[in-house]
Amino acid sequence: MVYKRNESYQDDITRAIEENYSSIITSLGEDINREGLIKTPERASKAMQFLTQGYQMDAQEILNSAMFQDERSNMVLVKNIELYSLCEHHILPFYGKVHVAYIPDGKIVGLSKIPRVVDVFARRLQVQERLTTQILDAIDLALKPLGTAIVIEAAHMCMMMRGVEKQNSMTTTSAFTGIFKKMETRDEFLRLIGH
Repeated sequence: MVYKRNESYQDDITRAIEENYSSIITSLGEDINREGLIKTPERASKAMQFLTQGYQMDAQEILNSAMFQDERSNMVLVKNIELYSLCEHHILPFYGKVHVAYIPDGKIVGLSKIPRVVDVFARRLQVQERLTTQILDAIDLALKPLGTAIVIEAAHMCMMMRGVEKQNSMTTTSAFTGIFKKMETRDEFLRLIGH
């Protein structure tokens, strides 16, 4: 059996982005007809569409597709969710991990939906600060929990490869609603994620 990856792209969008990449590569002084670069504009076009597929996804639809009634009100924590995104300022990657917790108030969601919501917003041109609140707001809107907590830890290639060139710098952002604004609940969350 031969493995076949199932990705689909709109031909007109692929061609338009491909033409722009060809122009960029040529402007940089490279020969677009060089063997190693012949298919690069098409590959880069498809890669960019894949990396920004979050624009075609709906977080509320994802969360609503697996929501269940449940009367428990214990903290639900999904930690170390892998994060890959593109900085909107330089279109360079930033990557790291996301920790998401909520305390249900009658509704829970399938655990796999939390990382999917992270991807909805991460797979766009982003800044980490906005990404943090978008994930938090989506969970709050769909579940209406007693509280939600988000911490994102990420390394930004725009700080590592260019500019200040600080290879070991990490950026941490956080946001809390409801019961997580109480120190006791917030401390439990931070302890569970290892801070």
